[in-house]
Amino acid sequence: MAEQSTVARPYAKAAFEYARDHQALDAWSEMLGTLGQVMASRDVQALVASPKLTAEKKVALLVEVADIKVGDAERRYLDELADQRRLPTLAAIAGQFEQLRADHEQRIDVTVVSAFKLDAKQQQKLAGALKKRLNREISITTQVDPGLIGGVILRAGDTVIDGSVRGRLNRLAEALTA
Repeated sequence: MAEQSTVARPYAKAAFEYARDHQALDAWSEMLGTLGQVMASRDVQALVASPKLTAEKKVALLVEVADIKVGDAERRYLDELADQRRLPTLAAIAGQFEQLRADHEQRIDVTVVSAFKLDAKQQQKLAGALKKRLNREISITTQVDPGLIGGVILRAGDTVIDGSVRGRLNRLAEALTA
């Protein structure tokens, strides 16, 4: 998996920079996301891996299966991916493109796991506090885990803040056994 993300990085960056410079972030995001989902199909993966098809034919079939319209720039980009045998990395490229876009737009998706369902007021208060701390626009997704006993766990990118009672008890147990 690490290899695929490493291979995908320059392609995602190139797509992002082009889309940003041409004010086409939404279109490229949708295209890459759709193609990444289509590439998840085993049948499509087998098609793309076929040595009997030319790179150009693989792109044409991929676009047809995805049922999307692509312009000249998008077609050239996909042709380059096909020529370099990088079509299987489309899902990783889409993921990295979205991360670059989120960084550019200074927004972050936060997952909040709580012991009880959070109401809209609590979510707004939490989003406001996170916006100040992370200096980004916040998009909150909530989950309920009664096993937390109380408190919340926040996941924002690589950052995890465990403010749950279960987490505190685990840390206390570790401190006592150390």
